[in-house]
Amino acid sequence: MNAREHKKTIPWYQNGVLYQIYPLSFSDSNGDGYGDINGIIDHLDYLSGGEEALGVNAIWLSPMYRSPMKDFGYDISDFRDIDPIFGTLADFDLLVSEIHKRGMKVLMDFVPNHTSDQHPWFQESLESKASAKRDWYIWANPKADGSEPNNWLSRFGGSAWTYDDASDQYYLHTFLSSQPDLNWRNSDVRAEMAAILRFWLGRGVDGYRTDSIYVLIKDAQLRDDPINPDYVEGINDPADRFLQQHSAGQTELLSVLDDICDIVAVDDDSFLVSEAYLGIEEMKPLYRACQRHPIHAPFNFNLMSLPWGANSFGDWIDQYESSLGAQNVPNYVLGNHDRPRLASRVGLERARLLSLLQMTLRGLPVIYYGDELGLQNAVIRPEEAQDPWGIAVAGFDRDIARGPMPWSGETHNGFSTSIPWLKSKSVDGRMTVEGENRSPESTLSLYRQLIHLKTTLPSLHYGSYRSIETGNKDIYAFIREYHLNRCVIIINFSEFETIVSSKEEMIGRLLSSTHAVDGSDNHVPIKDLNMSGYEARIYEIKVKI
Repeated sequence: MNAREHKKTIPWYQNGVLYQIYPLSFSDSNGDGYGDINGIIDHLDYLSGGEEALGVNAIWLSPMYRSPMKDFGYDISDFRDIDPIFGTLADFDLLVSEIHKRGMKVLMDFVPNHTSDQHPWFQESLESKASAKRDWYIWANPKADGSEPNNWLSRFGGSAWTYDDASDQYYLHTFLSSQPDLNWRNSDVRAEMAAILRFWLGRGVDGYRTDSIYVLIKDAQLRDDPINPDYVEGINDPADRFLQQHSAGQTELLSVLDDICDIVAVDDDSFLVSEAYLGIEEMKPLYRACQRHPIHAPFNFNLMSLPWGANSFGDWIDQYESSLGAQNVPNYVLGNHDRPRLASRVGLERARLLSLLQMTLRGLPVIYYGDELGLQNAVIRPEEAQDPWGIAVAGFDRDIARGPMPWSGETHNGFSTSIPWLKSKSVDGRMTVEGENRSPESTLSLYRQLIHLKTTLPSLHYGSYRSIETGNKDIYAFIREYHLNRCVIIINFSEFETIVSSKEEMIGRLLSSTHAVDGSDNHVPIKDLNMSGYEARIYEIKVKI
């Protein structure tokens, strides 16, 4: 029995590969410097269906709704329309059709916490305290001295409250002051957001990535957040000065998630994944949130911040695996639009090692566009900076992760015929899609091979997980097993060459390595392996019958 024969028995998100596209930076089809929907359509065969496709199962699209673009689409002025920068609703419908035609799923970015201050709802809210939309947002009176209602902080710097002279009240904004927070304790807000979810589901989307879910419900009493005892001035994000005990993570969030799952669960392949930077214990309630439809998972960002080392990664993954219920979806994220590029954070050799780890663990790996090339941080001159967070808070620049996708060695790397919206130094032609296509040793070739194994090999597609002891502190190894198909993954976290001796007797065939290895198509004993620094390997194990 192979993975293809078993394909429809398990939803795609249990074993597939999700690819994040940041639309502004993926491909510009009309030469205006901004990535757009037709640019995405032009490159769908690169993702699935083409001769040299990556082979991913699903695409997550960062926001393309109508927006003033003060936070590049996360400040929405109309939840039911596409911004003209990206195209039209008809273009979007064609994109969904073309994605489905290639056997992929499509997730939209659902942004429930806030709107743009240009949204008609907020404009009506500003009219007076008696406005029908006033309670759609979180307004509060000043303290006796006229200061903010509490000490809550914006993630983009400063107070999370902005004063309105006309009404002598403050409104809450967890992010930019131009992104007022919606009041999810208001039943009309919840009903309207449910209708918006159904609107896009009706246009064929297969689920959502939910933005900033953990801050959705705030303390009804607006109590101060406690001081963070671990905060270090000048080192930590200024927004972490206080613990978000009251400004986020309220228990009512679980019922909201449960309601959203009821809406999204239109069929067995519907999926909802939520942005929340949490540890294992904090993730558990979010996994349990969708009681009637187990289609939800919180994103697991922990591999992005673990201390480097075999024990660090192995122990954490063991704990994560043991915490999951039978229907919970493990997932592993190595990069996104809010964090520096993977290859720049850890170096290209380590990035390749982590890609093999990500693709061989259980569940859903998430790839950020360009990481499959080993793409480095974009090089942007200070005067060309675009990110409002990076401009407001030194050291937290997100522009570096949002550089244009390098398709070729042509002008602007084939992204556009015009200067891109985010002006960055061109990428070496050898590090583009065109350049890496020519090299069997490239990071792109490695990703293609790994995704093919992930989606076709039964042990990697369906198999159980258990770590194994090697007696080497620099080696993390584990076995994936499904019926008579078994693989062992061996990873050297050290920069130095080392000898690996497994305590389990195994005979195997080398399937993939991050390094060039003298291998054989035959099954040989896996013992006393000589592994290079930062090398990771996959062996198919011969099972005795």
